[in-house]
Amino acid sequence: MILYIKYMVSLRCKMLVKEELTRLGLQYVIVDLGMVTLLEKSTLEQRRQLKENLLMSGLELLDDKKAILIEKIKSVIVEMIHYSDDLPEKKYSDYISEKLGYDYTYLSNIFSEVKGITIQQFIIIHKIEKVKELLLYDELNLTEISYLLHYSSVAHLSNQFKKITGLSPSYFKQLKQKRNENLENM
Repeated sequence: MILYIKYMVSLRCKMLVKEELTRLGLQYVIVDLGMVTLLEKSTLEQRRQLKENLLMSGLELLDDKKAILIEKIKSVIVEMIHYSDDLPEKKYSDYISEKLGYDYTYLSNIFSEVKGITIQQFIIIHKIEKVKELLLYDELNLTEISYLLHYSSVAHLSNQFKKITGLSPSYFKQLKQKRNENLENM
């Protein structure tokens, strides 16, 4: 039996879900971002209790088919950008369509209808979050980050970064350095 869980976007969320499943006596095969595969079917009471317990932690057990598909799309994107070692070489639309087994136009229309933004906008937002994370680690320069995240150029990355955050990547990095200096001087 497969369950879909909204807002499940981190390793911490996965640990929390595993704890809840264990507490309710539900044996799982896989707990992945946005999805849980149970060994056997859960009872209505177990599902009700799981739904209630997850809500207290900010997670939501999904029942609606559109909502489930949206979460699958989001999970594929989050996994692709934040947790894979390398972004796919093919177009994101082809990658997402292949992963989910649906026509991209169908996925795109449902996503836009429900979320109010396009899949492409969602991808850009997550790529910029990844850029911010990489800038904070201070291990890669902008050229390397641009290459890693498949931007056509540093200028393209910088323009998207500024459009989303209101700051240039270099200014963002300076803010981080100033913050660290202030913390050291305390």
